[in-house]
Order: sequence, then structure tokens, then C-alpha cells
Amino acid sequence: VEVVESGGGSAQAGGSLRLSCSASGNIESLNAMAWYRQATGKQRELVAAITWGGRTKYQDSVKGRFTISLDKVLNTLFLQMSSLKPEDTAVYFCAAHEDIRTDYLPREPYEYDYWGQGTQVTVSS
Repeated sequence: VEVVESGGGSAQAGGSLRLSCSASGNIESLNAMAWYRQATGKQRELVAAITWGGRTKYQDSVKGRFTISLDKVLNTLFLQMSSLKPEDTAVYFCAAHEDIRTDYLPREPYEYDYWGQGTQVTVSS
């Protein structure tokens, strides 16, 4: 499985960006995908995750501002980011998890089996 992010860039505070992550390969083995981010000097943190069944989880700081979605026809994960803040500045990574449990939602980075190369998001005040 390969996952490739796109859509990063720069935005003003209060603006919006949409990230995409295209998955290819043995997609049938996947049950969940997620967005993580890592700011300079900080640990990688979960932003949002979604299962193939539609179960979602968000980091508290992005609830109400970010929306994760999965297009199972296109095998593409999206992250719609609105009301952006300077503290959202980070490299955003797409991750995918293999599992036979269709509704299991991994929360720890080590549980994800495949990672993209990351895309930079910069929010200026």
C-alpha cells in the first residue's frame, strides 16, 4: 500500500485548506486512515482518524474546525481545514492501518502501517 498526500500550502489565520491523500495497492486490507501532524520541535500528534465504516475521532483542538472524510470509490482521504490558526502550522502526514476489524480505530502512531511523506501547512497570523 502506498499513500501520497497533496494539498498543503500557506493560508492566513481564519482561512481554509483541504488536504488529500491518495491510497493505492492492496486497499482491501485497510480498515482505517488518519491524519497526523508534527510541528517543529514537537511530537507527532493525531489530528483525525476515520474507519471504513465511518467512525471518526478528532483531536480536541480541531473539533468543529476540521473535517475528515473518506471517498471509498476514489480511495482518497480528505481533511478539510477551516478557521485555521497559526498553531495548526505543521507537516501533515497521512497514515493507513491494516486490520480485519472493520470498526477498529487506531489512535497511536505505531499502529499505523503505512505513511506518506508529509505535506507542509503554514498558517500566518
